[in-house]
Amino acid sequence: MDKKLIKGAFIVNEGQTLKGDVYIEDKRIEAVVFDGDNVSFNQDNYHIIQAEGLYLLPGIIDDQVHFRDPGLTYKADMHSETRAAAAGGVTSFMDMPNTIPNVLTQQLLEEKYELASGKSLINYSFYMGASNDNLDEILKTDPEKVCGIKVFMGSSTGNMLVDDDTALENIFSGAPTLVAVHCEDEKTIKANSIKIFDNFGENAPARVHPLIRTAEACYLSSSKAVKLAKKHNTRLHILHLSTAREMDLFDNSVPPEQKRITAEVCVHHLWFSDEDYERKGNFIKWNPAIKSVDDRDGLFTALMDGKIDVVATDHAPHTLREKERPYFKAPSGGPMVQHSLVTLLEFYHQERMSLEQIVNKMCHNPARVFGVRNRGFIREGYFADLVLVDIDSPWTVKKENILYKCGWSPMDSVNFASQIKKTFVNGHLVYDEGRFDESKKGERLMFNRK
Repeated sequence: MDKKLIKGAFIVNEGQTLKGDVYIEDKRIEAVVFDGDNVSFNQDNYHIIQAEGLYLLPGIIDDQVHFRDPGLTYKADMHSETRAAAAGGVTSFMDMPNTIPNVLTQQLLEEKYELASGKSLINYSFYMGASNDNLDEILKTDPEKVCGIKVFMGSSTGNMLVDDDTALENIFSGAPTLVAVHCEDEKTIKANSIKIFDNFGENAPARVHPLIRTAEACYLSSSKAVKLAKKHNTRLHILHLSTAREMDLFDNSVPPEQKRITAEVCVHHLWFSDEDYERKGNFIKWNPAIKSVDDRDGLFTALMDGKIDVVATDHAPHTLREKERPYFKAPSGGPMVQHSLVTLLEFYHQERMSLEQIVNKMCHNPARVFGVRNRGFIREGYFADLVLVDIDSPWTVKKENILYKCGWSPMDSVNFASQIKKTFVNGHLVYDEGRFDESKKGERLMFNRK
């Protein structure tokens, strides 16, 4: 029997930070004992991990990544990216279906789960993909075993753009579980792209990206998704919101577990603005585009007031050579899972977010929004997905410490104030101050769905 005791940490959980000890037996949390509790617990036979001065958080649940496996593994794969994720305090991920082949059948979906069982160092789930013509396969999705159905309402890879209104109506009305959407209006983007190309030609700078993928394109699509969801009472989750205007579509009058429509923002939309294209170029080219300072500030306000429920990454690696192409030929997306938590911790140091709020948006709320079973909290009986953080331990992102397979990061040269020290997945210490123990793999996430 594997027993561990994390001793003397500041435990950040469910709106409070208290010093205490966490007892782990095999995969699960056996007990949480705070200083001052009138509890006597036998510490014999436990491997003691001294955590004085460190902060213990639930593991991060990232509800939107592209680990590129299968079919695009020259960019990334489940082993390389889950390694980077573990180093960043991420213990569970939900991966998108636009791999090769696109995950548009239940058989392909299960094959992806089988692949992860042998490669992923952290816990995993995979979205069932939607197209204009695979409704029969969508309807077979098991809500307890699959995180959700992914609908691209903006341009995507392969046969995954869902732009047929009848198909959308059928998906929103019949989906057996949560529907997660990428919202950008394709007609608007195409028209803007033609205008920009006519103006700049092949030499267009990266700063035109939000002029093509505009706030209007986002709002047209996200408002359509919300309208459909309200019409059919769909459980809708809108991914990577990027504009202040869209915030009017969301509610903060009830907690996320009571909402039928929930919202996500990604780290890069909180950190960067269109002022950074001059410096970062295609390395911050994401879809939807990073937009204005006002949009960035509006997103942060909505995150803090409860209109936005979840912070994720949209981790989407491409090779350095691909990103160095001219703007129109460079793919969108970038790697972020290794640096998401430490980036949010910068907002703590700037006194813009508390540690409890960070944990709420990156751990508790993803578990609530998706109904993740027995994860996302530091509770007795829950899986021991845990992260030890040194809040005051400065370091700088540089090539030598970037773990993504692509070898680069949009956070290159950023000085962070906090470091991830240890990451536990199902009680297993997978990451320990730069060292990895890959002897155990992560597990498939399961879901409690009403």
